[in-house]
Amino acid sequence: MIIFKKQKFGSKQNLLIHTYEECISDLIQNKDVQSTRNYIQHGDVNCLDHCINVSYKSYLICRRLGLDYKSAARGGLLHDFFLYDWHITKPKNGLHGFTHPKTALENADKRFSLNDREKDIIVKHMWPLTRSLPRYKETFVVLMVDNYCTMQEIIGYRLAQLKK
Repeated sequence: MIIFKKQKFGSKQNLLIHTYEECISDLIQNKDVQSTRNYIQHGDVNCLDHCINVSYKSYLICRRLGLDYKSAARGGLLHDFFLYDWHITKPKNGLHGFTHPKTALENADKRFSLNDREKDIIVKHMWPLTRSLPRYKETFVVLMVDNYCTMQEIIGYRLAQLKK
């Protein structure tokens, strides 16, 4: 499955995109992962697009830093795999911001074979709300990229609203 629309990128950019798509190919083809497109995440950005954004940026940063970019890409894609509209559905066991990482990990663990880094990324991407300190550098990258992307999406949405 092709994530990015065909564009005239340079050969280095095409290689990065191809390698990224190989890292997540088994995940992105899953019907439940695809279903996250039906949930709004921040502003007007759906959950799948948000997760791809976080995943790809984390992949690029980890690759540049010589870290485990495959785990960053995969964990980043599944970090918000909670499978409900958090604007409507309220978790029974606490506030969404505190509980969704555990739900996302439970959902991902049922469907995919995950390594320890991927699990850590998913369950601790909301640190310090999750209390447990991230164990891996890749987890810190994903949680910082997630915060960056979230702010970008919210601010972009608010600015678009102001222009209307």
